[in-house]
Amino acid sequence: MKIEIWSDFACPFCYIGKHHLEQAIGSRTDIEVEFKSFELDPQTAIHHDENIHELIAKKYGMSYEQAYENNQRIIQMAAEAGLTFNFDQMKTTNTFNAHRLTQFAKTKGKGNEFAEAALHEYFSNGAFLNDETTLLSIATSVGLAEQEVLEVIRSETYDTEVRNDEEQARQLDITSVPFFLIDGKYAVSGAQPVTAFQSVLAQVDEKNQREKPIILNTDESVPHCDDDHCAIL
Repeated sequence: MKIEIWSDFACPFCYIGKHHLEQAIGSRTDIEVEFKSFELDPQTAIHHDENIHELIAKKYGMSYEQAYENNQRIIQMAAEAGLTFNFDQMKTTNTFNAHRLTQFAKTKGKGNEFAEAALHEYFSNGAFLNDETTLLSIATSVGLAEQEVLEVIRSETYDTEVRNDEEQARQLDITSVPFFLIDGKYAVSGAQPVTAFQSVLAQVDEKNQREKPIILNTDESVPHCDDDHCAIL
């Protein structure tokens, strides 16, 4: 089973939904998870003078107090998922460079590890995801080579890979994240609870079992090929 997750580093529900999915997967080793790039606001500035509460209030046309209370509810939801969110230290920024580094990390088999580390640093530790030193520290913490990471940060490499993920999202009519696509045909949207993910995985398992080829003849004495050789018996 393969699960593709369209997600953004600025999306708190993406991090929560990711952890809910991981809890639903548990110790299963037959599921491949791939992080896909999605920018909620590609035009957002790298630096902001306002804090996250002020930005949310301005964006959604609410009072500072309403924005603060809403963020407190998200913090509680994160805590229930086993995560620690620190909105007061959060440094809102453009996430394109973090997405580029994720695409690079995927080529080294470290895409999910980098995404997890970056989300943790952003939401829990107030990391600024457009600082070269910070991005380098996150990348090397998951085993990526320092010089290669610096070359990616200081260039425009992996721009195309980010845009390809976003174009695929447009083709699939994905307008909000997190968005989970299972085996290319089963979709789940939003930070669903663990039980919902467990139910979905069970349903997909059942469908995959039903869709296996039906063997009508088990006579292995006829010509066939296996891992070792091809034989005429």
